[in-house]
Amino acid sequence: MTMIGLGGVISAGLFVSSGKVIADTGPAALVAYALGGLIVILVMRMLGEMAAARPSAGSFADYARTALGPRAGFLVGWCYWLFAIVAVAFEGVAGAKLLHSLSGAVPVLPTAVALLAALTAANLVSVRLFGETEFWLASAKVVVIVAFLGAGALYVLGLWPSDGAGAGLAALTGHGGFAPKGWGAVLTALVTVLFSYFGAEIVTIAAAESAEPAKEVARATLRVVWRVLIFYVGSVLVILLIVPWNRVPANGTDSPFATAIARLGVPGAATLMTWVILVAVVSVMNAALYAASRVLCAMAARGDAPAAAAQVRASGVPGPALLGGSVLALALMAAAFAAGDDAFDLLINTAGLLVLLLYVFVALSQLRLRRRMEAESPELLRLRMWGFPWLSRVVVALLVLAFAAVASSAGALPVVGAVAAAVGGTLVAYEFRSRRKEAAEAVHVNRL
Repeated sequence: MTMIGLGGVISAGLFVSSGKVIADTGPAALVAYALGGLIVILVMRMLGEMAAARPSAGSFADYARTALGPRAGFLVGWCYWLFAIVAVAFEGVAGAKLLHSLSGAVPVLPTAVALLAALTAANLVSVRLFGETEFWLASAKVVVIVAFLGAGALYVLGLWPSDGAGAGLAALTGHGGFAPKGWGAVLTALVTVLFSYFGAEIVTIAAAESAEPAKEVARATLRVVWRVLIFYVGSVLVILLIVPWNRVPANGTDSPFATAIARLGVPGAATLMTWVILVAVVSVMNAALYAASRVLCAMAARGDAPAAAAQVRASGVPGPALLGGSVLALALMAAAFAAGDDAFDLLINTAGLLVLLLYVFVALSQLRLRRRMEAESPELLRLRMWGFPWLSRVVVALLVLAFAAVASSAGALPVVGAVAAAVGGTLVAYEFRSRRKEAAEAVHVNRL
């Protein structure tokens, strides 16, 4: 369970996208990752409280439905499902491009399709195979990050067997100061940061299929949150102490980790990190396919998705839901090549902004359900949110503030418009479904 949570969150977002955050904020990227990590810790605690009390494969959607009503559950479920599928498509294309960079003879689109097909097949076999696959993939990533942190610390202290040493803490204030782009850039960067962190919540989805849901989710959420914070903030700190922030690659292709490792004098650093990032990509694709299929299956069981998606195989795998998500991911992969990178970048940024919206719904759901459980069934509160209700409200305020910062930034209109269209389209679909359901029930009553 712990490795599943880590596997979902340690992705190309850490190994590659951290370069963009550093370029946009300077050394203040540490604050962005620390603040984002704090938000994730609090959101995970809120999710943990709800999941320990009411384990559900529907996670976000089921809690929003119970706390805020069927409309909110419908919106959150479909938005999360869309986000997960976009993540599958994005990571698949990223993995194919990495393999292409190692050997120009490897075609990108067919390779992305092959990765998707292999992981879909693995997920179709059984829940156990998914868990074992994710355990080993996540373990490989954790080993690499721990080794990187250790080697980086030795280099900064002057104990690494190579020429020179890191600039030390002075690197955090050189080249324009600690926040050369201003503190507003830190809030704007939260979208990219939270997109990178997003995935730890898969623990609460997987808990519903574990032997002891309440015990497992309580233990796993506590372990995941502090490890994620150390891995992300620690890794970014090491990078900044080794490489001047204005020399960190931010092109979305080259890894800041590879640049830092090269400074350590490690031969073949770029090739090494390419393979590590590929492992991260496959791991996140695996976790996102799992999460998307479980959420869609739970929604179908509630009548919020096509009934076929509720079918579960003898192995416990929701086959139709899994295959449906894979088909959409395949379509998005093809669109990335047909429409160009700009269209796909818009889709990714839209998914990142949806993260803020989904986290707001998690906090609002927890606030409502906590009050209800305290009054009706306090024995279910095996895991409690800290500082309730104030910390939950602080999370909502921070997320709203970050959304406002992004919405008011230059060039944000297309992304905000896409989010509005996604939310508006989902709500229209809910109204259409509700009216059809009411009409069907009226016909049934008349026949009786």
